[in-house]
Amino acid sequence: MVIAAVIFLLVGLLFFTGGSVGIIRFPDFYSRLHPAGKLDTMGLLMAMAGMACYTLDHFSVDALLTSLKIMLIVVFVFITSPTATHAIMDAGARAGLQPWTKEHKEEPE
Repeated sequence: MVIAAVIFLLVGLLFFTGGSVGIIRFPDFYSRLHPAGKLDTMGLLMAMAGMACYTLDHFSVDALLTSLKIMLIVVFVFITSPTATHAIMDAGARAGLQPWTKEHKEEPE
């Protein structure tokens, strides 16, 4: 069970890293929301699944309840993350932020 927990944690770390790189590399506000919303949610799922597996290593009722609570956190994030990403995007649109196009790209001098 510990090996599965380590694998889940490493895969979660990979998703978090990909999301961080995407936030840094993408050109504008709207495209940066994609890795922030998608990859961070998947990274959280993998990391929390790893923690739940690690908690179940010594099986007991307390360990089972703790793992269920961890998975309820994942359900909560899966519900709220898309809603928060949409709200942030809507706030950017209302503030007048324009999506990135090739014409907006700054040329080096």
